[in-house]
Amino acid sequence: MNHEKVESLIRELLIEIGEDPDREGLAATPRRVAKAWEYLTSGYRADPAALINDAIFTQETNNMIIARDIELYSLCEHHMLPFYGRCHIGYVAKSRVFGLSKLARLVDMYARRLQIQERLTEQIAEIIMESIDAEGVGVIIEARHLCMMMRGVEKQNSMMTTSSVLGTFRSYTATREEFLNLIGRTRPV
Repeated sequence: MNHEKVESLIRELLIEIGEDPDREGLAATPRRVAKAWEYLTSGYRADPAALINDAIFTQETNNMIIARDIELYSLCEHHMLPFYGRCHIGYVAKSRVFGLSKLARLVDMYARRLQIQERLTEQIAEIIMESIDAEGVGVIIEARHLCMMMRGVEKQNSMMTTSSVLGTFRSYTATREEFLNLIGRTRPV
Protein backbone atom coordinates (compact mmCIF):
# COMPACT_ATOMS: atom_id res chain seq x y z
CA MET A 1 0.00 0.00 0.00
CA ASN A 2 1.30 3.45 -0.93
CA HIS A 3 1.15 5.40 2.37
CA GLU A 4 1.96 8.77 0.82
CA LYS A 5 -0.86 8.45 -1.70
CA VAL A 6 -3.38 7.35 0.94
CA GLU A 7 -2.32 10.24 3.20
CA SER A 8 -2.84 12.67 0.33
CA LEU A 9 -6.29 11.23 -0.39
CA ILE A 10 -7.33 11.48 3.27
CA ARG A 11 -6.12 15.07 3.38
CA GLU A 12 -8.26 15.83 0.29
CA LEU A 13 -11.25 14.09 1.89
CA LEU A 14 -10.90 16.22 5.03
CA ILE A 15 -10.94 19.34 2.89
CA GLU A 16 -13.99 18.10 0.91
CA ILE A 17 -16.06 17.57 4.06
CA GLY A 18 -15.25 21.07 5.25
CA GLU A 19 -12.40 20.43 7.67
CA ASP A 20 -9.01 22.04 8.03
CA PRO A 21 -6.46 19.23 7.76
CA ASP A 22 -3.81 21.48 9.31
CA ARG A 23 -5.62 22.09 12.57
CA GLU A 24 -4.08 20.53 15.68
CA GLY A 25 -6.48 17.59 16.03
CA LEU A 26 -6.24 16.62 12.36
CA ALA A 27 -2.62 17.35 11.45
CA ALA A 28 -1.50 13.73 11.93
CA THR A 29 -4.82 12.15 10.90
CA PRO A 30 -3.86 11.32 7.30
CA ARG A 31 -0.80 9.39 8.55
CA ARG A 32 -2.83 7.58 11.22
CA VAL A 33 -5.60 6.69 8.77
CA ALA A 34 -3.09 5.31 6.24
CA LYS A 35 -1.60 3.07 8.95
CA ALA A 36 -5.06 1.99 10.09
CA TRP A 37 -6.15 1.10 6.55
CA GLU A 38 -2.98 -0.89 5.99
CA TYR A 39 -3.89 -3.01 9.01
CA LEU A 40 -7.64 -3.17 8.32
CA THR A 41 -7.03 -4.41 4.77
CA SER A 42 -4.04 -6.67 5.50
CA GLY A 43 -6.08 -9.68 4.38
CA TYR A 44 -5.43 -8.73 0.76
CA ARG A 45 -1.71 -9.17 1.32
CA ALA A 46 -1.94 -12.44 3.26
CA ASP A 47 -1.45 -15.90 1.82
CA PRO A 48 -3.57 -18.67 3.38
CA ALA A 49 -0.84 -21.29 2.95
CA ALA A 50 1.75 -19.08 4.65
CA LEU A 51 -0.72 -18.23 7.39
CA ILE A 52 -1.46 -21.91 8.08
CA ASN A 53 2.32 -22.48 8.02
CA ASP A 54 2.20 -26.28 8.26
CA ALA A 55 0.03 -26.16 11.40
CA ILE A 56 -2.01 -29.07 10.10
CA PHE A 57 -1.48 -32.27 12.01
CA THR A 58 -2.22 -35.91 11.31
CA GLN A 59 -4.88 -37.19 13.67
CA GLU A 60 -6.99 -40.22 12.95
CA THR A 61 -10.28 -38.85 14.16
CA ASN A 62 -13.79 -38.59 12.93
CA ASN A 63 -15.08 -36.37 15.72
CA MET A 64 -16.49 -32.89 15.37
CA ILE A 65 -14.09 -30.12 16.28
CA ILE A 66 -15.57 -26.75 17.28
CA ALA A 67 -14.08 -23.28 17.71
CA ARG A 68 -16.79 -20.84 18.73
CA ASP A 69 -17.16 -17.19 19.57
CA ILE A 70 -14.16 -16.08 17.49
CA GLU A 71 -14.42 -12.29 17.41
CA LEU A 72 -14.25 -10.69 14.00
CA TYR A 73 -14.08 -7.14 12.71
CA SER A 74 -14.45 -6.26 9.06
CA LEU A 75 -15.45 -3.45 6.71
CA CYS A 76 -18.50 -3.66 4.48
CA GLU A 77 -17.66 -3.12 0.84
CA HIS A 78 -20.76 -1.01 0.23
CA HIS A 79 -20.13 1.83 2.70
CA MET A 80 -16.67 0.97 4.06
CA LEU A 81 -18.13 0.99 7.56
CA PRO A 82 -17.30 -1.66 10.16
CA PHE A 83 -19.24 -4.78 10.94
CA TYR A 84 -18.33 -6.92 13.88
CA GLY A 85 -19.44 -10.08 15.58
CA ARG A 86 -18.59 -13.69 16.22
CA CYS A 87 -17.70 -16.64 14.06
CA HIS A 88 -18.40 -20.26 15.00
CA ILE A 89 -16.53 -22.99 13.13
CA GLY A 90 -17.06 -26.72 13.22
CA TYR A 91 -15.49 -29.43 11.14
CA VAL A 92 -15.28 -33.19 10.96
CA ALA A 93 -11.75 -34.23 10.07
CA LYS A 94 -10.80 -37.26 8.04
CA SER A 95 -7.17 -37.53 9.07
CA ARG A 96 -5.84 -34.00 9.50
CA VAL A 97 -6.65 -31.23 12.00
CA PHE A 98 -5.74 -27.56 12.31
CA GLY A 99 -3.68 -26.00 15.04
CA LEU A 100 -6.43 -24.17 16.93
CA SER A 101 -5.09 -20.63 16.52
CA LYS A 102 -5.01 -21.05 12.75
CA LEU A 103 -8.81 -21.05 12.60
CA ALA A 104 -8.92 -17.62 14.24
CA ARG A 105 -6.12 -16.40 11.97
CA LEU A 106 -8.05 -17.53 8.88
CA VAL A 107 -11.12 -15.65 10.13
CA ASP A 108 -9.00 -12.52 10.58
CA MET A 109 -7.33 -12.86 7.20
CA TYR A 110 -10.62 -12.89 5.30
CA ALA A 111 -12.25 -10.32 7.59
CA ARG A 112 -9.45 -7.84 6.94
CA ARG A 113 -10.72 -7.12 3.45
CA LEU A 114 -13.65 -5.13 2.16
CA GLN A 115 -16.36 -7.74 2.57
CA ILE A 116 -19.93 -8.77 2.62
CA GLN A 117 -20.78 -11.15 5.43
CA GLU A 118 -22.16 -13.79 3.08
CA ARG A 119 -18.88 -14.06 1.14
CA LEU A 120 -16.80 -13.97 4.32
CA THR A 121 -18.72 -16.95 5.71
CA GLU A 122 -18.22 -18.95 2.53
CA GLN A 123 -14.52 -18.11 2.20
CA ILE A 124 -13.80 -19.35 5.72
CA ALA A 125 -15.71 -22.60 5.18
CA GLU A 126 -14.08 -23.27 1.81
CA ILE A 127 -10.47 -22.70 2.97
CA ILE A 128 -10.99 -25.05 5.92
CA MET A 129 -12.57 -27.71 3.71
CA GLU A 130 -9.80 -27.46 1.09
CA SER A 131 -6.86 -27.22 3.48
CA ILE A 132 -7.52 -30.44 5.39
CA ASP A 133 -9.89 -32.27 3.04
CA ALA A 134 -12.47 -32.37 5.84
CA GLU A 135 -15.54 -34.59 5.75
CA GLY A 136 -17.61 -31.51 6.47
CA VAL A 137 -17.43 -27.92 7.62
CA GLY A 138 -19.93 -25.55 9.20
CA VAL A 139 -19.36 -21.83 9.68
CA ILE A 140 -21.83 -19.41 11.25
CA ILE A 141 -21.23 -15.68 11.58
CA GLU A 142 -23.42 -13.39 13.68
CA ALA A 143 -22.60 -9.72 13.16
CA ARG A 144 -23.77 -6.17 13.67
CA HIS A 145 -23.31 -3.76 10.78
CA LEU A 146 -22.68 -0.08 11.42
CA CYS A 147 -24.05 0.71 7.95
CA MET A 148 -27.45 -0.33 9.36
CA MET A 149 -26.92 1.12 12.82
CA MET A 150 -25.47 4.60 12.31
CA ARG A 151 -26.93 5.50 8.89
CA GLY A 152 -29.74 4.38 6.63
CA VAL A 153 -32.43 2.53 8.58
CA GLU A 154 -30.64 3.11 11.94
CA LYS A 155 -31.67 -0.20 13.53
CA GLN A 156 -29.51 -0.44 16.64
CA ASN A 157 -30.37 -4.00 17.65
CA SER A 158 -30.20 -5.64 14.25
CA MET A 159 -28.00 -8.70 13.83
CA MET A 160 -27.21 -10.57 10.64
CA THR A 161 -26.60 -14.32 10.73
CA THR A 162 -25.03 -16.23 7.86
CA SER A 163 -24.04 -19.86 7.54
CA SER A 164 -22.08 -22.00 5.15
CA VAL A 165 -22.28 -25.77 5.44
CA LEU A 166 -20.19 -28.08 3.28
CA GLY A 167 -19.81 -31.84 2.99
CA THR A 168 -21.44 -33.84 5.79
CA PHE A 169 -22.73 -30.65 7.41
CA ARG A 170 -24.85 -30.14 4.30
CA SER A 171 -25.78 -33.74 3.53
CA TYR A 172 -26.55 -35.00 7.06
CA THR A 173 -29.12 -33.22 9.20
CA ALA A 174 -27.79 -34.94 12.34
CA THR A 175 -24.29 -33.49 11.78
CA ARG A 176 -25.69 -30.01 11.23
CA GLU A 177 -27.89 -30.30 14.35
CA GLU A 178 -24.94 -31.52 16.45
CA PHE A 179 -22.97 -28.46 15.33
CA LEU A 180 -25.84 -26.11 16.21
CA ASN A 181 -26.27 -27.74 19.61
CA LEU A 182 -22.55 -27.59 20.40
CA ILE A 183 -22.35 -23.88 19.63
CA GLY A 184 -25.46 -23.23 21.71
CA ARG A 185 -27.99 -22.73 18.92
CA THR A 186 -31.09 -24.90 19.13
CA ARG A 187 -32.64 -24.00 15.82
CA PRO A 188 -31.27 -24.07 12.28
CA VAL A 189 -29.68 -20.93 10.94
